[in-house]
Amino acid sequence: MTRVSRTLAALLAVLVVATASQGYAAARRLPPGYADPSTTAATAGPAYTALAKRPTARWVTSSIPTGQVRRAVAGYVDAAAAAHRTPELAIYAIPARDCGDYSAGGLTNGPAYRAWIRQVAAGLAGTRTLVVLEPDALPQLGACRGQGHRARLLRWATKRLARAGGWVYLDAGHSTWVSPRVMATRLKRAGVARARGFSTNVSNFRPTGAEKRYARRIVRALRGLGVHGVHYVVDTSRNGAHPAPAGSDWCNPVQARVGAAPRLVFRGAFDGRLWVKHPGESDGPCHGGPAAGAWCALLADRLLGRDPTESHC
Repeated sequence: MTRVSRTLAALLAVLVVATASQGYAAARRLPPGYADPSTTAATAGPAYTALAKRPTARWVTSSIPTGQVRRAVAGYVDAAAAAHRTPELAIYAIPARDCGDYSAGGLTNGPAYRAWIRQVAAGLAGTRTLVVLEPDALPQLGACRGQGHRARLLRWATKRLARAGGWVYLDAGHSTWVSPRVMATRLKRAGVARARGFSTNVSNFRPTGAEKRYARRIVRALRGLGVHGVHYVVDTSRNGAHPAPAGSDWCNPVQARVGAAPRLVFRGAFDGRLWVKHPGESDGPCHGGPAAGAWCALLADRLLGRDPTESHC
């Protein structure tokens, strides 16, 4: 590469980062999240209005083919815009997703993933969309075969989605999984410098205070690695139990309860509470639940503190 080419490349990189920074600076003016009327809680009837009225993330998974995902994303973000609300997406399609456990799946390889992400980015282009990118992907880094160059894929996806206008939060697991220092190293490898930041507690049950402490330690560790200005969000959809379920009890724990309502605050490094996991949707076939992702009235009633004896899935 010539000196002129290197100079132009450097200027382009600065322009991309500056553009993203300007977009992120506008985050304090974002409206509340979008309460999607098509969620499973919303279609389950008036008994679950307490859940249905809360903004929740739309999960965009590999079950939506590459040829259809752009339209699916665009339809959702357009509906949020018409309601004057902020769209929130959870992107969940990385190869070797969930390492073959209850939420197994994902695209088959890196090229397929890139092609799919291009269409997701096209669907949200020009919008202010909060994007939680690949729950559990970094905590599970290296834990199973078939991941390909996972950190490289996440770095590419982060850059692509951020360029399209998304505020990307790379998922960092939760406070009882991976140490802050190790997670900070993984986040840097995955391109968090180009993202808005990271998410914690997605689909889990850790108390908000513990997650904030964990997140602050990650932020400090990232500063030590030369990455500054990183923000975070916490999933509070099911972390309302006191005491919280045991750390090893991650699949539809009986004592779990709905957590604090989602709210965007943009206070310091803390951008706010999100409901990423939909309360009432199963983690897998355990503790009376059906397959992962399926709605179950029994689970919803337990989360709401109701007597679930008359409920079923």
